[in-house]
Amino acid sequence: MEKIGGRKLTRRKMILFALAMLALSILIAGCGREKIKNAKNWPVDSFEYTDQNGEPLSLDDLKGKVWVANFIFTSCETVCPPMTANMARLQQKIREEGLKNVELVSFSVDPEVDTPEKLKEYAAKFTEDQSDWHFLTGYAQKHIEQFAKDVFKTHVYKPKNDDQVIHGTDFYLVNQKGVIVKYYDGLDVPYDEILHDIKVLLNE
Repeated sequence: MEKIGGRKLTRRKMILFALAMLALSILIAGCGREKIKNAKNWPVDSFEYTDQNGEPLSLDDLKGKVWVANFIFTSCETVCPPMTANMARLQQKIREEGLKNVELVSFSVDPEVDTPEKLKEYAAKFTEDQSDWHFLTGYAQKHIEQFAKDVFKTHVYKPKNDDQVIHGTDFYLVNQKGVIVKYYDGLDVPYDEILHDIKVLLNE
């Protein structure tokens, strides 16, 4: 027999005590693995587009990373500049938190106008480091309209004889498997919530 807390324990009680401690440790470990509540679980369709450096970027390139996506275009006169400034602020906060394997992706909703060169020039207005932020083009207008609708459940529409594109303003959080788990207001951005959710995914 052994003593714990000054009391003698029989072999049977020792085994029960050990099992109880094991169960408690499993419970505590399970509680530490937080999940994102009400996850959307929208899988992103496979793609390969062109970034602001003229380089290809595919869904496979983003596998194993957490990423935040939005929709913008360079000649936007309303929501895109503040949205992109907000994304730049999120980029800075991600770096301040020391979070690794996190990327940002901005899909152009005006791809026939937004060349890689235009996107690179646009990006430079908001960030000094584009290494983890991809501005994508290289597809047809109808394609991005359908892609946004089918995958991100949002609208993109360019009216005829108009250079302004109608589109949503949300930020989308995508996990390491290429699945959209949550979206947020891209104009009144809940930075703390996004950072918290990114950490949840990184810790899964």
